[in-house]
Amino acid sequence: MTETNVTWLTPESHERLTSELGLLIANRPVIAAEINERREEGDLKENGGYHAAREEQGQQEARIRQLQELLNNAKVGVAPTKSGVALPGSVVKVYYDGDESDTETFLIATREEGLGNADLETYSPASPLGGALINAKVGETREYTLPNGNTMKVTLVSAEPYHS
Repeated sequence: MTETNVTWLTPESHERLTSELGLLIANRPVIAAEINERREEGDLKENGGYHAAREEQGQQEARIRQLQELLNNAKVGVAPTKSGVALPGSVVKVYYDGDESDTETFLIATREEGLGNADLETYSPASPLGGALINAKVGETREYTLPNGNTMKVTLVSAEPYHS
């Protein structure tokens, strides 16, 4: 398994996602029964209930596959406890290209990890920006490549452990 495929999760997030996966798998017979019930209503071409149930089944199966892959590649660890170093699970404040007035605060974690806080942007440790900041110390400047091929400098202002 390559490092970019690993998903960092706290034990709490791992438990929450495992629980969600269990509920979705347990709900499979309910969806199957709903599909069978709707199928018996007649003409499938014009049966909106049947198509809605099949759509719901497809969405649930996609989420099950997503959760299974995420949990299979998860590295469960304790959230960082030390401040001053950007690690997965840290809330960081940075500024760009030497402009100290251009700051941004975000969480370095997976999207699943940051679900509890809609006000806080989340960047993956595998993203160019997140990856550039991993293990950076406060005051350190790092460079990363933008999608257009240009590079940008980012300076770490602060790094604190994330608390949901």
